[in-house]
Amino acid sequence: MIIPIESVFSKAEAAEIRSHLLQAQWQDGKTTAGNQAANIKNNQQLAVDSDLAQQLGDCILNALAQHPLFISAALPLKILPPMFNRYDVGETYGFHVDNAIRIAPGTHTRIRTDLSATIFFSEADEYEGGELEIEDSYGTHMVKLSAGDMILYPSTCRHRVTPVTKGCRLAAFFWIQSMVREHEQREMLYDLDQSVQSLTMQHHHQHPDVVRLTAVYHRLIRQLADT
Repeated sequence: MIIPIESVFSKAEAAEIRSHLLQAQWQDGKTTAGNQAANIKNNQQLAVDSDLAQQLGDCILNALAQHPLFISAALPLKILPPMFNRYDVGETYGFHVDNAIRIAPGTHTRIRTDLSATIFFSEADEYEGGELEIEDSYGTHMVKLSAGDMILYPSTCRHRVTPVTKGCRLAAFFWIQSMVREHEQREMLYDLDQSVQSLTMQHHHQHPDVVRLTAVYHRLIRQLADT
């Protein structure tokens, strides 16, 4: 299940973040790559312990905590502090699968990577190339969203960032450990929750069908979720 989530940040908020990132001090992305990834990774990243990375990461976490579609799709238990990357002309990241376990920087906290996320901060017409190419059981998906929008996808998917041929691509990326480990179960819960929300808009939250389906949703959450 690959889910685009619009407007994590408004256009004005995304533009402000972009201006900070354009003025930031960047380091070689290979410094955070493992042996295998180092051979295919050619980009730039903010130092994870930099003040800017931590401040912008907090902004992202605060925004996600208030975004109902993200909560519905991810059912987040833990979120790795967001990181930030930059791709200039000629830079790319070849096909890879994200590590199953990551450790939060500066801690001993382990996070299982159920879901991967990218928030775009460059507008789609500000650069050429740089698509996030994701492969799943339904085929290949080329993703290039507007600034402030996010893509959420299973961390088991093979993916890459295609070479940038013009301009500059700025984004945040991070991983989520969900309360529901299995992708298929999480997808069913998401579909059920979205149906409940749709019915609520058509009727009202006290409509018998809404109440019944809401009860089913929460019974399933109790059975499937770890907290």
